[in-house]
Amino acid sequence: MNKQNNILEDIIVSPLMTEKIVAGEKTGKYTFRVKSKANKVMVRKAIEKIYGVKVEKINIVQIKTKVVMRRSGEGKKGKRGKKAIVTLKKGESIKKM
Repeated sequence: MNKQNNILEDIIVSPLMTEKIVAGEKTGKYTFRVKSKANKVMVRKAIEKIYGVKVEKINIVQIKTKVVMRRSGEGKKGKRGKKAIVTLKKGESIKKM
């Protein structure tokens, strides 16, 4: 059981903060960067365990790198991965991270 708890805590990499994401927090939507192997079930269990809230819905989006032109040709900018947009049930909220 202890091993499973460590796995759940490792799924959430970090919360994301942009102007658009902060505006979505008013409607109960929070965005997190998650491990690339994570799925909706894993993310739901991790959020409910770490923050002690009830999750209503989860959307997972692939984060792609941006292709940029460099002196030597094409290059890539940014990190690949996944982000999870978590919608909480009414009345639930996560304290500021």
